[in-house]
Amino acid sequence: MSALRKIRHNLTGIFGKWILWLWAKSAWTTVLGEEQYKELRNQKKPVIILIWHGRIFFAPYFFRRRGIMPLVSPSEDGEIIAQIIARWGYKALRGSSSHSIIKAWNEMKRELEKGGELIIVPDGPRGPGRELKPGAMKLAKETGAYLVPFTFSSSKRKNLKSWDKLLIPRPFTRFVAIYGNPISVESNLNNQELGKKLQEVQEYMIELDQKADSFFT
Repeated sequence: MSALRKIRHNLTGIFGKWILWLWAKSAWTTVLGEEQYKELRNQKKPVIILIWHGRIFFAPYFFRRRGIMPLVSPSEDGEIIAQIIARWGYKALRGSSSHSIIKAWNEMKRELEKGGELIIVPDGPRGPGRELKPGAMKLAKETGAYLVPFTFSSSKRKNLKSWDKLLIPRPFTRFVAIYGNPISVESNLNNQELGKKLQEVQEYMIELDQKADSFFT
């Protein structure tokens, strides 16, 4: 990476962090379903937070300063996200389903096996939107980690015409963040059972989106 590009990325990270912080601070926030998630973390249980690509806008702000390890795409867009979250105490891990992930996979397993916490965008980085890829499920199966779906919405929002229908809250809006119920994945599931579980989790995450979107109606 050239020196000029490094400078540009650093400036994007600095300004991006403060813009996102101000944007989030302008909202009136309600958080639902956090109790079970907090109990898991108090017990040092490993957790994988699942967030659809279309609902990640406020995630860097919302989960800041918790020492979480998010899986970030090695793309140019991913570099911008990595620069922002590096300034909020995240342990960013670069990798994705469309790139070689063996090294990242091993690092995620180590993090979970010592009771850590990950954020995975299970339909990223290219979609299809809200279609759960199996990586997080397999990680949970191998490590005993709990899957915790997460979503948010707001009373005034815009959905972009991108593949993920990215939801962007308008400033000075009401904001709701919803934690889903923790989901365990048994280590003895065969491939057919794991596929059925994956479908159930996918449908549950879509239902959470609908619950968040209808919260202010």
